[in-house]
Amino acid sequence: MFLRRRGHSLTESGADVVVVDHGAGNLASVVRALGRQGAEVELTSDPARIAAARRLVLPGDGHFGEAMRALRGRALEAPLRSALDSGAWLLGICVGLQMLFSESDEAPGVRGLGLLPGRVRRFGGRLRVPHIGWNQLEGFGEAALFRGIPEGGYAYFLHSFYADPAEGRDWMAATEYGVRFASAAGNGRVFGIQFHPEKSGRLGARVLSNFLALGGEEN
Repeated sequence: MFLRRRGHSLTESGADVVVVDHGAGNLASVVRALGRQGAEVELTSDPARIAAARRLVLPGDGHFGEAMRALRGRALEAPLRSALDSGAWLLGICVGLQMLFSESDEAPGVRGLGLLPGRVRRFGGRLRVPHIGWNQLEGFGEAALFRGIPEGGYAYFLHSFYADPAEGRDWMAATEYGVRFASAAGNGRVFGIQFHPEKSGRLGARVLSNFLALGGEEN
């Protein structure tokens, strides 16, 4: 699936950005949102295309364990790691963010990708779960993924589990919902956002645009 627009350099796979099709998540809405930012988008489960990509988006929806099993069942973990080893940029969205971590309370015993150290935890106490609707992003400072976005901007969330990075440096943005959690995390060329950019208006669009720009520069 392609949406061809001008404005960004192409990857070796022939597209600006490759969306990993592991069968979990609202893939079509993510593809459309990237296309609106002027990107040529390829949605694929072809390991060779994923391994050759220079920018990757890993969407996710639903259950952490099912998403990880789907990714491994399609033999997509190794090519994803190969692309990263070759210098690709990666953005995980929603459960795609959670998949970047080592483990999740949602699926004990199921290994995450372990690209970021830490654990995914369930909201506790008397909080209404899932956390759904608009909430603020704070603490992202000069992070390149949030260039042009004012502190306190609102994004759209829908999740029952949250990422808890083990390293303070991996926190890219924080949000309060009974607990202060990482609404964005990252290190090096690996990024993840818990909110849905395709549902987050101008803020979400700017985050996607900023990610697309990262592939053409060193940060």
